[in-house]
Amino acid sequence: MGIALVARWLSLLAVFALLAGCAPEPQPNHLDSIQQRGVLRVGTLVGPTTYYHGRESEAGLEYVLAETFADQLGVQLVMVPRYSIGSLFTLLDQSEVDLVAAGLDRTPQRDELYRFGPPYQEIAQRVVFRQGSRERPRSLEELDGELVVVAGSSHHDWLLTHRADYPELQWRATDEQDTSELLRQVVEGEIAFTIADSNILDIHRRYYPDLSVAFTVRENLDISWMLAPGRDGSLYSEVIDFFGELRSDGQLEQLLDRHFGHVSHFNYVDTSLFIQAVETKLPDYRALFQEHAGNLDWRLLAAISYQESLWDPQALSPTGVRGMMMLTLPTAAAMGVDSRLDPDQSIRGGARYLEQMLDRIPARIPEPDSTWFALAAYNIGLGHLEDARVLTERQGADPDRWIDVRKRLPLLRQKKYYRQTRYGFARGDEPVRYVGNIRRYYDTLVWLDERGRIPAQPLEIALPAEGSGDEEP
Repeated sequence: MGIALVARWLSLLAVFALLAGCAPEPQPNHLDSIQQRGVLRVGTLVGPTTYYHGRESEAGLEYVLAETFADQLGVQLVMVPRYSIGSLFTLLDQSEVDLVAAGLDRTPQRDELYRFGPPYQEIAQRVVFRQGSRERPRSLEELDGELVVVAGSSHHDWLLTHRADYPELQWRATDEQDTSELLRQVVEGEIAFTIADSNILDIHRRYYPDLSVAFTVRENLDISWMLAPGRDGSLYSEVIDFFGELRSDGQLEQLLDRHFGHVSHFNYVDTSLFIQAVETKLPDYRALFQEHAGNLDWRLLAAISYQESLWDPQALSPTGVRGMMMLTLPTAAAMGVDSRLDPDQSIRGGARYLEQMLDRIPARIPEPDSTWFALAAYNIGLGHLEDARVLTERQGADPDRWIDVRKRLPLLRQKKYYRQTRYGFARGDEPVRYVGNIRRYYDTLVWLDERGRIPAQPLEIALPAEGSGDEEP
């Protein structure tokens, strides 16, 4: 009986072995599939805050984040750009992309259909109108014209949800324009109002200063990546770990600062005057900036010159620096400048001096931080900049990152800090403002230049009046 029982078990084991040999192999999870194909497919929207083609390569915050994530996974990145939000949902629903990185906020409607990663940015949504076109409304009930939003956007979802609360509101959703185009239409008077995310609005107000905020519809909204819910959680878990690491080591803060840190503060008069100076003054000096730029971007030189002198060859500061690039006498002599009031010599001297600053920034510091450091040194001197970098390292932060050093530069005004330094007291808050202003002017020049909006000859236009209003509600 025992022998028969053993034989039966052996027979069953043989059957199981045979069945196991015929059974299909287990399917790889989502993350394994991505790594086997060697490609991460990411859906995104084309726009200045998400994804676009720059002068030499793809760019935008979402592109940089996705590229960093793909590198971490050891695969290539393929961005799948679209021009409407609805088409992104289709890509995800049909598994044509692995995730969507498009600056989308988490809404109750989307939450029912998709899985969201950790938030990495916080925005507000604002009703926008053209400065001077009407009295500023304070609520949706006070809108005296049509409100137009992007179809499929969270603005659209919110209006649909609250339609009954505002029965008199005139609004429509369009799939023909994105937020950037709607903002342009507001400026040109083609539509009365739109709703824009604060990060997108901040960027566009650099070129369209007449965009004015009426009021904020929603605040403290989280921006996250979006994944399809039907797949296993392997990629989702990797996304959670990725953003956790970015946040903990300071990379996320640095990336957000690089893309948005310099545009969050808006001044209507300053921005308007700069746009007008581009049209009335820059054409006279553009050729000189281009001639003397060398390996620099001529638009960066022009931005420095505007910050220094408002493109005035006769400019004079209380400390005695003069000319288009505001050179000191020793710097002018070292750069071979005989007359600081000669625009040609001043621009040439300023360009060579900036190149010297760039050459003295440690080679391990990548762009664009190396340029921000060089600009700070142009303003305050390399010695004071190095003092701030030493303070940064002593406080446990990264002396090679502008965002960290920027926080310590103002400490050079305080005795308990500057007495520890080699070069002593300095007005360290000035280079912080200096670099921030130049970054804003430079971005605006790039945008205008790429769209052919820098005239060949100076235009005659009226300057804006003081007190036109630039405060956020």
